[in-house]
Amino acid sequence: MNSTEACIALNMVPQMGPVRLRKLLEVFETPERILSARRNELRSIDGIGNEVAEQIANWESTVDLSAELERIRDFGAEVITAQSPMYPRQLREIHAPPIVLYVWGELTERDQHAIGVIGSRRTSHYGAECAKKLSYQLAYAGLTIISGLARGIDTAAHQGALAAKGRTIAVIGSGLTKLYPPENAALADKIRSGNGAILSEFSMAVEPDRQTFPMRNRIISGWSHGILVVEAGINSGALITAAQALEQGRSVYAVPGHINAPTAHGSNRLIQQGAKLVMDASDILDDLQILLPEKQKLPEVSARVLPELSEDERRVYDAINPTETPIDRIATTCELPSATVSSVLLRLELKRLVKQLPGKYFVKLS
Repeated sequence: MNSTEACIALNMVPQMGPVRLRKLLEVFETPERILSARRNELRSIDGIGNEVAEQIANWESTVDLSAELERIRDFGAEVITAQSPMYPRQLREIHAPPIVLYVWGELTERDQHAIGVIGSRRTSHYGAECAKKLSYQLAYAGLTIISGLARGIDTAAHQGALAAKGRTIAVIGSGLTKLYPPENAALADKIRSGNGAILSEFSMAVEPDRQTFPMRNRIISGWSHGILVVEAGINSGALITAAQALEQGRSVYAVPGHINAPTAHGSNRLIQQGAKLVMDASDILDDLQILLPEKQKLPEVSARVLPELSEDERRVYDAINPTETPIDRIATTCELPSATVSSVLLRLELKRLVKQLPGKYFVKLS
């Protein structure tokens, strides 16, 4: 058994955890020696106790290490520990750095320079577009985008980084064989196919639950030089991650949202409490310029070349605001009958120029 295999086994021991491992390593020095230690030696370590000492001493009765190693190999993943040069340097500094990191894909030295992009699972069109745009610009500038592969802002952040042909890391709250949410399987495959990696601290078959996601979040914040909260409600888990980032000494940034939008109450409150307001990726890069030896010009979101439009189509299209616009406001602005506006909006949808949202709201497609 080598050191990495011993760490995999210890990571699968119930109630083990990285804090207890650190205390044990101070005495036994290597993970292999921890697994071979006697019960009375283990019990003598502060914070271990009888129950944990018994679990470690009997680890072979609860941990099927050979089966886990086979799952890792068959899946095409690898496992790194804090001794690996690819283990994120920032992550080593936090209070409870993961014992192991399961990696599906590839990590590079460039991934040491990362920014976390997080937010609500239930997001507005505005929030998703902001996450895509800012992640695109940050990835283009050379930062790796780290997020959680969840629905909403996380998904948009990964997509923005991929569109810029940049790097992105998805840290998940489950084992690699239990990818969640399942509809993001194609996105995960695209990330790991040369654009980054899917990463977890949990053994291969661990199911996601309420405990695994907060644990996942400390990795996102701990790995990153700063956390960007794009859109978050007042009870969003993104606010917990932002609090963790502050405890870890990381910067916190937030995108302002509509004051009447429940999905923005939490992120707006962060700005009130001192998070840096972000309107463009340069607001973040100005703080992190020490990471980037040559400041690159950020790409603008390319203006779409519109097909030839009729007069009515142009009037309706121009009446749609940058954010969600209700159909009655569009009709009032362009001064056309409601029936005409509905017909024109349908034509614009077929031309992929606008998109209808729930509640008869419309947005322009970038």
